[in-house]
Amino acid sequence: MSDPLVLYADDYVFNTKDPQYEEDPSVSARLQRLQNDFEQYGIRQTRWALLQVEGVLLVHEHGHPHVLLLQVANAYFKLPGDYLKPNEPNKDGLGLRLDMRLGPKARDDAQSDPSMEKKQVTGWEVHDLLAQWWRPNYEQFMYPYVPAQVVSLNTRILSCPDSLYPSSHIAQPKEVKSLYLVQLPEHKVFTVPSNMKLIAIPLLELYDNAVRSVPASIGCPFLHDADLQWAYQCALRYGPLLAAVPHLLSKYRFEIG
Repeated sequence: MSDPLVLYADDYVFNTKDPQYEEDPSVSARLQRLQNDFEQYGIRQTRWALLQVEGVLLVHEHGHPHVLLLQVANAYFKLPGDYLKPNEPNKDGLGLRLDMRLGPKARDDAQSDPSMEKKQVTGWEVHDLLAQWWRPNYEQFMYPYVPAQVVSLNTRILSCPDSLYPSSHIAQPKEVKSLYLVQLPEHKVFTVPSNMKLIAIPLLELYDNAVRSVPASIGCPFLHDADLQWAYQCALRYGPLLAAVPHLLSKYRFEIG
């Protein structure tokens, strides 16, 4: 069993800053941008494609682990993170993305001098790689493995019929998303964009809940704020990636700090 993962909850401060709008107005626009970026940058520091990193940040409420998710425009949930620049290390890049999203408002000198970015990182302890999800093509779906259609022809399983493999061979996946465990300290200030909400979702709510509708009369006993209850009572669609997070954390032993 791994070392205990200490969870805190009592001394976190939440501030707001200027809104950070999504780069794309729709899913189709995002996929088109993904294709354009892939054609522009091609393969990065690995043999694979565009790299995205996200952090799994944990707190506790009444002794139960909760995952911090960003809710964008009262619509969908996502883990904090973003795409990496070419040749940018995963963990260092994730630290910068977390600071851009949840850190203090950038100073004017950093906006005028990009080299100041790293000096402003407030300190994120990025630990284990929990999972990698792959996008085989310019489509919405991602998978926790490299799908068969993007595996080299030399690696085909001889016992499988040819009908299982598509006729149009894809040489490589177009995107890989890496999820990292981020250990939060006992004291932390989160500065959240004003058009987003940082919501603690209990593991019991994420588990096996890629799609589920919750009756409006049912609330969550772990969430006390009215906005959080509202988010819980809406028809939730976390998707397979977020619903798999409890499985990824099952190897850890939690301790309440």
